[in-house]
Amino acid sequence: MVQKDRMTPSEIKASSILASIYALRMLGIFLILPIFSIYAADLPSQPSAFQIGLALGIYGLTQAIFQIPFGMISDFLGRKKVIYFGLILFIIGSLIAGLSNEMELIILGRAIQGAGAISAVLSALLADLTSDESRTKAMGIVGVSIGLTFALSLVLSPILNKLIGVPGIFILMGILSFIAIIVIKLFIVEAPKKNKVTINLAEFLFILKRWDLNRLNLGIFVLHATQISLFIVIPYYLISKGGIPLSEHWSIYLPILFLSFIFMVPMIIFSQRWNLSKQTFLISIVLLFLSQFLFINYSYDILNISLALLIYFIGFNFLEASLPSLVSRIAPIDRKGFSLGVYNTCQSLGMFFGGVVGGLAANNYGYIGVFYFCGIIIFIWFIFSLSIKMPDLKRISKIS
Repeated sequence: MVQKDRMTPSEIKASSILASIYALRMLGIFLILPIFSIYAADLPSQPSAFQIGLALGIYGLTQAIFQIPFGMISDFLGRKKVIYFGLILFIIGSLIAGLSNEMELIILGRAIQGAGAISAVLSALLADLTSDESRTKAMGIVGVSIGLTFALSLVLSPILNKLIGVPGIFILMGILSFIAIIVIKLFIVEAPKKNKVTINLAEFLFILKRWDLNRLNLGIFVLHATQISLFIVIPYYLISKGGIPLSEHWSIYLPILFLSFIFMVPMIIFSQRWNLSKQTFLISIVLLFLSQFLFINYSYDILNISLALLIYFIGFNFLEASLPSLVSRIAPIDRKGFSLGVYNTCQSLGMFFGGVVGGLAANNYGYIGVFYFCGIIIFIWFIFSLSIKMPDLKRISKIS
């Protein structure tokens, strides 16, 4: 039997369009991440660090609450209808956050933004429109789009802030979501249902009991908890200790992200060519921990802050790309969609946890408390990951 190793034009088209919608959803958190804490501190109500963290993290809480229910509803009503509804919620939340300078309303807007939780639905639609052989490649396209969105957001965010401000960025998110609705309507044809869909509680419990998957779910939870927490603090550090004005933060993020991707390449090569996937996985977690150690002890000038950020992003980028791929390989073949739904939920919960607990840490212990918090949860993740078993890539490639 001839192995199919190329995606069809229709699969490439569907993957590219849905990846762009994925990227748009991640813009909801990424674009404001490097600038929001500075913007919020100057609001008339003078919100606390906890309120700032809550505004950043509540997006993840409502994402987590609605992720799986929306995915299940899409099985009955159709994917596109649920995607439209989610994008409309995102537009409403963006307008509320963008048209108010009251922190309570901004938090409400962020919560409504997150309630448009369509990541699991997009995953299901992508699975509907791609063959089993092409699905890993399609998810790879999505993963790359998310990584590039994060990198691009860190660079563009300070520039957009200077041009249109944080309220303008929220409004821009709403406009882009409206464009996304039009793109989905015109260019994505929904696949017909093949089987009657049923909800199986046993399958739900089966996935939740899989410890190999739970290690990865813990990983994405911690990874995004640290991401949100750090960006409560990092903008202040670049200004107060690095002497870099907010409008020029892109000049720090751009070379750091570029170098982090360059350093990540050898890790990927070593991981795959010499079957060192577990070692590189654990090393990446160690890099995250090392960055917190540097932030705590040596973040007194721009050079040391930049070095700590570089080390963090090398580990972050490698793990961000590796974790969903590992979930898709480890999960049972007939439960991959649900497994990824649980994974996406844990990612969102991590955003909320990082925003709230990071904000509390900053409120009660100063910004140094955020680094201690991140270091502790990274260390816990490392301990749980020591016994991780990586899938046999050679065996998987033969099967697929």
